[in-house]
Amino acid sequence: MEDSPSMDKEDRGENQSSPCRGRRCYPKALSYVTGDMREFANWLKDKPQVLQFFDWVLRGIAQVVFVNNPISGILILVGFLVQNPWWALLGSIGTVVSTLTALLLSQDRSAIAGGLHGYNATLVGLLIAVFSDKGDYFWWLLFPICAVSMTCPLFSSALSSVFSKWDLPVFTLPFNMALTLYLSATGHYNPFFPSQLITPENSVPNVTWSELNALQLLKSVPVGVGQIYGCDNLWTGLIFLGAILLSSPLMCLHATIGSLLGMVAALSLSTPFEEIYFGLWGYNSSLACIAMGGMFVALTWQTHLLALACALFTAYLGGSMSHLMAVVGLPSCTWPFCLATLVFLLLSTKNPNIYKMPLNKVTYPEENRIFYLQAKKRMAESPL
Repeated sequence: MEDSPSMDKEDRGENQSSPCRGRRCYPKALSYVTGDMREFANWLKDKPQVLQFFDWVLRGIAQVVFVNNPISGILILVGFLVQNPWWALLGSIGTVVSTLTALLLSQDRSAIAGGLHGYNATLVGLLIAVFSDKGDYFWWLLFPICAVSMTCPLFSSALSSVFSKWDLPVFTLPFNMALTLYLSATGHYNPFFPSQLITPENSVPNVTWSELNALQLLKSVPVGVGQIYGCDNLWTGLIFLGAILLSSPLMCLHATIGSLLGMVAALSLSTPFEEIYFGLWGYNSSLACIAMGGMFVALTWQTHLLALACALFTAYLGGSMSHLMAVVGLPSCTWPFCLATLVFLLLSTKNPNIYKMPLNKVTYPEENRIFYLQAKKRMAESPL
């Protein structure tokens, strides 16, 4: 136990270091910048609205990977700049526009403050830029990005009204719906906003196993995490992992494992190596592994195994949907992650160690596990 702060200095001795300088205070100081930074959010409540809005936008950028931490948002923004400053600008604009739209629609203020009305538009801004056939700094692209970003709070609110009956999150379904509608409406041959041409495979891929590069496979794990935001730069992926680690080591672990399992699934189907190296098989399974590995289900060894199964299932579903959607010239986006993870969250079981978190209690895996253990203890002490 730490000494009381009211103790006299003489009682401790002149050379005695104060408790706030001891090793025991490091975890307490670290708690102010890790997790969901709740203390910082409370401190901001009576500060100027501009500062609060900046915090909401940063949390929105990080919420794509379920992180509710503004410092993580800053790190992810740095990752965008390393990848492509143009993408960073458009992703930020999308987040700002979506958050402002949610405010105008009088959405729940706590959800806005947690970035829950910004993250889908972050992906909208980034992926419209990624799939644009006009290259970088095509400034007219700002108009569709702002327009499509404004639809994200609409989709989120509507889906939440339906999903709340089963206490389910909407994940990135608003992003998937918005981007799919945009790319369907424009397409590769649009004279104003052409997108990249996506075609299905029409020949047997040439896969030579002797050319498999172990170093490239290793690099594909962080690149797969980077592809959650549509980024293929190795350093960007590593920065994203660092941002997740700052908030929750358990989330970082499951993000890495999920991307690794996506790579394994791709190899098992003899997928062309370039697709694996590019991280295209890692991002959906990484998100699924995070979601099931302590985020929306309390972490136990049983749910850890469930998270691994969900990641593998998501990876195979991603391969299937990529082929199906390529027929109509569309990317699979994060549809596989959303559909697969929702199926797993709807799993009914009598196993007390598979505990689905109430949606209003979800924070981050370490805190979620504490809530689960406390609920389990109360249940054990209940006379009923």
